[in-house]
Amino acid sequence: MIPPSSGRILLVDDEIAITTALQKLLATHGFVAEAFSNAKDALRRASEVDFDVIVTDISMPDMDGVQLLRRIREHDLDVPVILFTGAPTLESATEAVNYGALQYLLKPVPTKEFLDVIRRAVQLRRLAATKRAALNELGTNAGEGTRAALEAAFERALEKLWIAFQPIISAGSGRLFGYEALMRSGEPSLRQPEALLDAAERLGRLGDLSHRARRLALAALAEDQDWTLFLNLHPHDLSDDALLDDLLECPDRLGRLVLEVTERASLDSVPAARTKIASLRETGCRIAIDDLGAGYAGLSSFIQLEPDVVKIDMSLVHDADKSGVKRRLIRSLTEVCQDLGYCVLAEGVETTQERDLLLDVGCDLLQGYRFGRPDRRFVAPSW
Repeated sequence: MIPPSSGRILLVDDEIAITTALQKLLATHGFVAEAFSNAKDALRRASEVDFDVIVTDISMPDMDGVQLLRRIREHDLDVPVILFTGAPTLESATEAVNYGALQYLLKPVPTKEFLDVIRRAVQLRRLAATKRAALNELGTNAGEGTRAALEAAFERALEKLWIAFQPIISAGSGRLFGYEALMRSGEPSLRQPEALLDAAERLGRLGDLSHRARRLALAALAEDQDWTLFLNLHPHDLSDDALLDDLLECPDRLGRLVLEVTERASLDSVPAARTKIASLRETGCRIAIDDLGAGYAGLSSFIQLEPDVVKIDMSLVHDADKSGVKRRLIRSLTEVCQDLGYCVLAEGVETTQERDLLLDVGCDLLQGYRFGRPDRRFVAPSW
């Protein structure tokens, strides 16, 4: 007989006779089992107690087994969930996989098969807990494996979203010109902006993320400030009507707003991109091309955006004082852009030597750790 510490099991089925029989079976094999006849009570209990395995019927009134699985994943990413049903469908099986069910069993389940599945699930639960503890100890997040887990993490990330502000310096005076608004989140599994954007793309939630970030950033444009705010746009935002709506909520401040569109992504997939950019410019905003030197080599982004500001990517700026090739490239880009009437901003400036080189080649604006790191506060820059 397996010892009493074999594992704690949660049973959910609106047929009480089934949960009673399974509860007795598990008890004789050393498991501790709790049974509920509806998903809502089971969900409440699962929020109070750490179960090793959850076994639930699919077809139940009010909340079915797949819905229960999805709700459980909002607070527990690891607990194995076993779904069983007497009326299998392709739809329920697909949803079970999408939301991370361990197994999909057909009623009636043979006793040996049921116990084998439970034992394996308990072992997997303990393995997952050990792995997560190890990753936390190493300072690495454990990831969001299933769609349900990713959705739950993304919702938490939206709730904990905040904006960091990094100073931008006028090269000619060494004084503050403005701040770039940079998206951050307090959700540990999606702390990095790249991970958050990737999750939004996978879930089809880019619009929600952009809207939330814009509202937070635009709230920083107070009437009594004279500096300029740089705000990043994803190419997807250009097709979102909410962008213009958000901007028009503060029309008197848009002359101090620069909208950055990255050169890393092509605008060719954005319908009527030039028309949409023109509409944004009519509000009083200025337009910047971000990541120049790291994106598409063609001129389509310049033709469609007709930018006011061009940002030279940090990959070119890094150690430019030690590279003759980088120095010549930055000088050439700066001269050509300024001839076309563009303001040139070099980003990623980390050292005094890089700063001095960029001053020498004639860049208009500078940004990077040399002047200040991103912060919740509007930190005064150093020179």
